[in-house]
Amino acid sequence: MERFTISLDESLARQFDELIAARGYVNRSEAVRDLIRGAIEHDRQQGEPTGQCVANLSYVYNHHERELSERLTGLQHDHHDLTVAAMHAHLDHNHCLESVILKGSTAAVRQFADAMIAERGVRHGKLNVIALEAEYHHAHDAQGSDHVHYHPTR
Repeated sequence: MERFTISLDESLARQFDELIAARGYVNRSEAVRDLIRGAIEHDRQQGEPTGQCVANLSYVYNHHERELSERLTGLQHDHHDLTVAAMHAHLDHNHCLESVILKGSTAAVRQFADAMIAERGVRHGKLNVIALEAEYHHAHDAQGSDHVHYHPTR
């Protein structure tokens, strides 16, 4: 673990302490680590999509919109290789919230999410992407073939 020191004026330090208390952090170090991870991931997502990721696509839509439910379900089926799971919740008489967990190449996940959000009648679409790093492992199966596991970037 590498240590570094920062200096903050009293007002900023007080506001930061209020923020970390409100979010339930035990100490400043963990809060700073999370802020740094978030900034690195934000910058990574600004560039061209590369590598593998897991992601959560959430959106609200009007289920009375003509054939929208069928179009959204069709898109998920067309991309079954990316879609890990989906949750559907009824918000009121007209609106539904869906949250879709995705896993695959970052470019394909972003393209799929853009297509879903662009469907007429979809509102408030948001994609949260977490980059993954490959971790090569020894063979676990009888054929002795190697395989790859992915974990969140550090």
